Amino acid sequence: PSPISTEVLVRVVAAGVNPVDAKTRRGEGVSRWVGPPPFVVGWDVAGVVEARGYGVTRFEVGDRVFGMPRFPRAAGAYAEYVTAPSRQFARVPDGASMVEAASLPLAWLTAWQCLVETANLQSGQTVLIHGAAGGVGQLAVQIANAQGAQVAVDALETRDADVALDLVGGRDILRLVATIRPGGMLLAVADGADDVVKAEAARLGVVVREPLVEPDGHALELAAKMLEDGVLETNVRETYVLERAAAAHERLEKGGVRGKLVLEVGDD
Repeated sequence: PSPISTEVLVRVVAAGVNPVDAKTRRGEGVSRWVGPPPFVVGWDVAGVVEARGYGVTRFEVGDRVFGMPRFPRAAGAYAEYVTAPSRQFARVPDGASMVEAASLPLAWLTAWQCLVETANLQSGQTVLIHGAAGGVGQLAVQIANAQGAQVAVDALETRDADVALDLVGGRDILRLVATIRPGGMLLAVADGADDVVKAEAARLGVVVREPLVEPDGHALELAAKMLEDGVLETNVRETYVLERAAAAHERLEKGGVRGKLVLEVGDD
């Protein structure tokens, strides 16, 4: 593929595997924006800039970059090359591996956009993170700590949470609503919030938001800086070669993965 004026062509070195990849493959997830099959799934990507459009000024050929391009439309990260707008990428910091970088974009952007941009989480507030052991949850805990918030990972006994981040879905979401103070916020990421949840939240004076993550190179620059400074920890659980992407999806769909799965696509 060739980049247009504001795009970069990235040779993929590593691609992160996310639950939305598997859901979209099954016709769920964001399949309505991706379009009918056949299509290549995947959004988390780390690689090397091979070419750039004439309007691109933020990267040079040879730069190591990472991003979550084009989401929720198809990006085709499980491939050797991707093209996307340059502002959807950030530089991989020196000392970080491509596998580490590929594990970050969707999880980091989801956590950041939920807690900081949507909930405006402040120092001293309490955030309940349901699903803290997963890829998004682990980064959400670190972001919340960096913001000076108090983090709870189990349901509270009283209505003390200013923000609750649901990364699991299912019936437990009603329990989360009951732990949020009046005027607080429920971030329903996993499955959204149905009418029953919204009605209960309204009764209790809880604001409900159902954010969908979007590409943001600037927010990824913040992640890169924290990674470079040694204050952000990644957790790559397993790696697979690209040809074993199906096995990675099988592992993901079994559940219980604490951390991230990453595909190794090419050489750095």
